[in-house]
Amino acid sequence: MAGHAPFTWFHYIPGIGSLPHQVSMALFVLGLLCVLAYMGFRKVASGPAVEALVPSDRLTIRNIFELFTEMVLKFLDDIIGHRGREFLPLIGTLGFFIFFSNLLGLVPGFLPPTDNLNTTVACALVVFFATHYYGVKTHGIKYLKHFLGPVLWLSWLMLPIEIISHLARVLSLSMRLFGNIMADHMLLSMTLAAPLILPLFLSPLSLFLGVFVSLIQTFIFVLLSMIYISLAVEESEH
Repeated sequence: MAGHAPFTWFHYIPGIGSLPHQVSMALFVLGLLCVLAYMGFRKVASGPAVEALVPSDRLTIRNIFELFTEMVLKFLDDIIGHRGREFLPLIGTLGFFIFFSNLLGLVPGFLPPTDNLNTTVACALVVFFATHYYGVKTHGIKYLKHFLGPVLWLSWLMLPIEIISHLARVLSLSMRLFGNIMADHMLLSMTLAAPLILPLFLSPLSLFLGVFVSLIQTFIFVLLSMIYISLAVEESEH
């Protein structure tokens, strides 16, 4: 029944309103990130070279993006090593998309696309395929030895165990993000009778907790993704 569909502002837009909310909201987040990225590049390109190097003394969108990027770079260097920055586009894109998607649940008339299993599984599959792509790219056909175990005569036993283990990563990444964001969004929605007037009644503490949960879940997803990539590209070095 149509009455079971959650309300969003996109219901007023022909064509988009008929899409599942996880699709329309994900497209909105992607569009928003593209606009913010364009504004950031345009600001840097149009200003003096000194301004591009010296951070502003005020809290700006640029400062927020720079802070997030520096944090991701530090973890990439610590976990993956000297090749860490090679994976910044992948990890950074996932981080920004998941974080902004999570925050969307705090805005009235919007729903977080990450409260739907389709979105979280899609993000987890990106990490899954990227992990093995970089593993094969780094080690070639020798990367397959990772699935055979340390002793060749046990390969018949280790192969199915390793395959199940790697597939479980997709389940772990997607279910953890989906479950926490869905529970957080449902808890916030239950604090009021009308979801559209959420900001009028939601306490600052609840908003803070919502942002905190969004940040923590993004951090966990990104951190596990870094670890999986690190294991793939470093495995044959020992």
